[in-house]
Amino acid sequence: MTSDVPAIHVEGISKRYRIGAAPASRSLREALTSGAASTIRAALERARGGASPGDFWALDDISFEIPAGQSVGLIGHNGSGKSTLLKIISRIVAPTRGHARIHGRVGALLEVGTGFHPELSGRDNVFLNGAILGMSKAEIRRRYDQIVEFSGVEDFLSVPIKRYSSGMVMRLAFAVAAHLEPDVLIVDEVLAVGDAEFQRKCLGRMDEVARNGCTVLFVSHNLAAVQRLCRRAILLDRGRIASDGPTAEVVDRYLAETAARAEPDCWTALASPHTPVPKAAVFTAARYIDPQRPNCHPRSMGPARFEVRIAATTSMPAMLAADIADELGNKLINLDLWKINGSHADLPRGESVWRFDLEHVYLKPGRYFVTLWLATTTGSTIDYRPMALRIELASDDPMRAEGDTPNQEDGLVPCRASIVRVGEREPA
Repeated sequence: MTSDVPAIHVEGISKRYRIGAAPASRSLREALTSGAASTIRAALERARGGASPGDFWALDDISFEIPAGQSVGLIGHNGSGKSTLLKIISRIVAPTRGHARIHGRVGALLEVGTGFHPELSGRDNVFLNGAILGMSKAEIRRRYDQIVEFSGVEDFLSVPIKRYSSGMVMRLAFAVAAHLEPDVLIVDEVLAVGDAEFQRKCLGRMDEVARNGCTVLFVSHNLAAVQRLCRRAILLDRGRIASDGPTAEVVDRYLAETAARAEPDCWTALASPHTPVPKAAVFTAARYIDPQRPNCHPRSMGPARFEVRIAATTSMPAMLAADIADELGNKLINLDLWKINGSHADLPRGESVWRFDLEHVYLKPGRYFVTLWLATTTGSTIDYRPMALRIELASDDPMRAEGDTPNQEDGLVPCRASIVRVGEREPA
């Protein structure tokens, strides 16, 4: 698409959610009372300028333009408003104030399973999702083989989508969105799901469509991927634009703000993202130490420990995993309870503490980040905290005897580790 008109125009976007909204009325009297209360509340809000004590503003006066053919990265901590902004731009969610315009055909990949029907087969969902994205049946047939080959799920096309893992659904969804030849491609955290090979394919495909003139708006906590794909980045913080400019400068600012958040043996609070509906379980805090030297940074090549607190509304089995990555989000170590212990995390109701023990950390001295992931036993994400905890590795102890290095697996740094529950607190 070549035009002087910007591909994406966002002006004064604000989005309000009401926290603790009243439940649905159960009788005519309650409905009438609720209606009267709403009228009075609206009048009070207008008197105070539109604010209410129970309001949470996920976005507050966001404005920017993206020229046709430009690739822009959208970064920020969980709860900063990135996904809400993409949903408004994609016309899935209406803004409270302001407006957003997109010129051209849009391919949007926001949440796993969006635009798919769980009871239909993978094959049928390719046609359904393509139609939702604006493709004709003839276009879908013409590109069907390419879509299937890219997705890598050709052996399961006759299986209902509800039997797919979240990674398989994301593969198929990305393949459809990226092959409809959009003018604007909007992608939200596609690299959070799938193996390293699929992530490389995704980045390669986004590179290809960008070179062909497609405008790309890309949300990811993988800062290396953002720097590779985008020359411009926008940093969101608490619903506002904190920085907008060259990617390297915006990433540097983001890392500088993130880097000062944790010290050894100090619990770092992980404030839950503000959402209208509470999650079944959330990470509430995390900390890290050198188990041999409390209050000290772990040493390169030495042991390390980090712990997380999880609050659950009910007891449940869950999948628990953590990744250790460098400052740009390149995953170096994967710690998965199922892979390491062959078990799920049996979460009790209330708050529990889980410990990750690494025998040796085969990384150079420096700064690293821990990403936390909690999911159902079928792989549906319950809570995901990218770059939740910063850890510092000190210089190696020269007197330490060298140990055997485990075999490298899946391109990651090798490690020996254990993950166990070490405590819990009764719910109040």
